[in-house]
Amino acid sequence: MRLLALLFTAVFVAAPLRAQQPPASPRPDPASVPQDAAGDKEPKNLELNLPVSLDKIRQGLQQPAGFSLRTVDERPIFRVQILERQKIEELLASLTFKNAPIPAGGVYMFEQQRQMFNPVDHPLMQPYTAFSGNELLTILVENLVGKYLGGKLVSTLSKAERARAEAAARDEVNVAVAEYCNAQPNAGEGLQLCSNLRR
Repeated sequence: MRLLALLFTAVFVAAPLRAQQPPASPRPDPASVPQDAAGDKEPKNLELNLPVSLDKIRQGLQQPAGFSLRTVDERPIFRVQILERQKIEELLASLTFKNAPIPAGGVYMFEQQRQMFNPVDHPLMQPYTAFSGNELLTILVENLVGKYLGGKLVSTLSKAERARAEAAARDEVNVAVAEYCNAQPNAGEGLQLCSNLRR
């Protein structure tokens, strides 16, 4: 029964499909086709029913090509514009970095120390636990004296040392010039260097 229904459906579907096919164009008889001088058996005035126009294809082929061999050797120029950089620079300009003292070992080492050894469970593993109160006070005073008084004291001592060295150098030059002038005939009366020494 199923086979009969399938055969019945196939017959009814195939009939409309065959009806939609275009009729075959009659082929000309080779004997009735005129031959040209070259001996070709081709119909000259036979109209073809094509979906495209041969005249338009011929016109398109006769137009000059848009591709030129002159452009083969030219190097292409590519440009890239990055707009995200401006946004990043604006974002970085808005950030403020405060100059805070950096703990020993760096910020990340300090954070790792804080997370691994929290103050509640490990009170003796904190950064300044090795010092007693008096030792911390001593370190504080030493740092303050070194920062505020040490720099001024060093600069004062270096200025005094420089002035003393300049005076010693000046005296040494004066002694050398005096010895030179005394060794000259007439104690170097005609020399400008010796006359400047007497003033």
